[in-house]
Amino acid sequence: MGQRIDSQKPMQIVAAGIAHCPEERKIWPHMTVLEHLRLGASRTSDKRSVSAQIEKIQMLFPILRERMIQRVGTMSGGQQQMVAIGRALMSIPKLLLLDEPSLGLAPKVIAEVAEAIREINRSGTAVLIVEQNAFLALGVSHRAYVIENGSIVKAAAAESLRDDPAIRTAYLGL
Repeated sequence: MGQRIDSQKPMQIVAAGIAHCPEERKIWPHMTVLEHLRLGASRTSDKRSVSAQIEKIQMLFPILRERMIQRVGTMSGGQQQMVAIGRALMSIPKLLLLDEPSLGLAPKVIAEVAEAIREINRSGTAVLIVEQNAFLALGVSHRAYVIENGSIVKAAAAESLRDDPAIRTAYLGL
């Protein structure tokens, strides 16, 4: 939105509408799913708004509905990733930053997370993904950037990059 955020404090960045779901989830294993989600809603004290957002996350990730009081450390990696994404969504961001959302996940769970990312974007939240899984990244993105050694070497519509022979060979193994 044309404003620098590099000198802002984390709460200011969240207040500006940006949420981050970090690589490796960064969960607290002894906290429950519900505690994680409430932590993500720390910007608001409106209980109805928090409840409504929790309901949206449960619709996005139905497995979490039955796990709300479960300690996150006892959950699978895929379920933990769903909690981490849900926690980030609790702030109702305009922009969701996802860092390696498929890291360590089984293919079936990657497909579930990919569908959730598409749904988050369809609902009006912009999503920026940093992802080494090129299939996932190009499958959920509108625009993509290929970075090598810290420099952008290609930028185009995701569909165009999926069809690019050099990209298919180097990153998709096709």
